Amino acid sequence: MADKKLIGQYKNYLKENLSKKRYTHSVNVANAASKLAERYGGNKEKAYLAGLLHDICKETPEEKQLELVKQSKLDVCAIETKTPALYHAIAGAEFIQSEFQITDTEIVDAVRYHTVGRKDMPLLSQIIYLADLISDDRDYKDVKKMRRYAEQSLEKAMLEALKFSIADSVEKGNMIPVSTLECYNDFAKLKNK
Repeated sequence: MADKKLIGQYKNYLKENLSKKRYTHSVNVANAASKLAERYGGNKEKAYLAGLLHDICKETPEEKQLELVKQSKLDVCAIETKTPALYHAIAGAEFIQSEFQITDTEIVDAVRYHTVGRKDMPLLSQIIYLADLISDDRDYKDVKKMRRYAEQSLEKAMLEALKFSIADSVEKGNMIPVSTLECYNDFAKLKNK
């Protein structure tokens, strides 16, 4: 796993390439992810690293993000290639592999799916998805409720987070990737068991 020196290098890169607000968000997500990993039996170091790097391409120019999306060998659906707000997760996963030589599939997957989720979502990916929604800098209307869910049950929190995300997308008139719906269905099935 990444040592303190590498983490320092990644933080320096983020400081140079993200706004102060986005950098703070990245550190907050890393901290929230580490806490969730500890609570739910995940790897704290991987959670911290994936949380730190999850938005690495968020402020990269849109054209460069799309270029990385098109280069990606990861599974990318047509909706994602037509939705600029979703580029950064795929671009980020591609970037950390090519520029930082991070090949750990759990970390790459967590960065890749932190915006859309996916079927059979691994633990680390769930942790990053939730940490992004509940980090200390978040202040949307139901964030306190989402934080409570995250303390009670990972599955319940994921289901509520997906409901929130899908409803938000519908309200904005955005398209919803199939992977998001498959992810929601997985957690809805768990609830109904």
